[in-house]
Amino acid sequence: MVLFVAMTWQQTIQAQENWRDTLTVLNKQIAQSQWSTDLHLRKANANLQLKQWQYAVEEYALVLQHESRNPAALFYRAYAYTHLRRFDLARNDLNDLLIVLPHHFEARISLAVVLQQLGRKQEALDHLNQVVQQCPDSAVAYATRANLERDMKQDEAALYDWQKAEELSPKDPTYVVSHVDLLLVLERRKEARRVLDAAVKRGIPRGMLLEWYNKCRRS
Repeated sequence: MVLFVAMTWQQTIQAQENWRDTLTVLNKQIAQSQWSTDLHLRKANANLQLKQWQYAVEEYALVLQHESRNPAALFYRAYAYTHLRRFDLARNDLNDLLIVLPHHFEARISLAVVLQQLGRKQEALDHLNQVVQQCPDSAVAYATRANLERDMKQDEAALYDWQKAEELSPKDPTYVVSHVDLLLVLERRKEARRVLDAAVKRGIPRGMLLEWYNKCRRS
């Protein structure tokens, strides 16, 4: 385990060095050339990879000065804003993007999450209802709505959405444990156990769910 952690850390450091090298090259290319949207987007992406959120915001702002409706700049500046916890500005960018691309799945999902952070939960739910209607085969859409519904104490609706997410992505254990966790909160132990057993039958390793099996016994 110690060796694995050390190797993972080393790989992370190496990846960061690679992105710093990339950023150095891009800065030189930008300095030596005329305006290039592609170069500035690539530089902003390097800032994101290095978690330089404010630098990324500034770079995307440059792009938007030249192309006010650039979808990548709007979406990823919103992403950077969320890391800076400037949710109101993230909301503005995502709203602008959805004017350009009203069916942009990731943008509408992200907007719902941002609205939830801003305490505008019903508005967030309206967006997620729209996403589910547009993309009824998306496990992510149901899971995102389930998280919001649980936050809004709409437990039965959340249970339905976790079940739909499991049906659409049957090998994903995160949906299973979220479903089981809510059942345990509601003191529905037997039902939680049935969900776990069904997941194991679908091929999810029992060892990955052992913690929740133990919780079922303790409940």
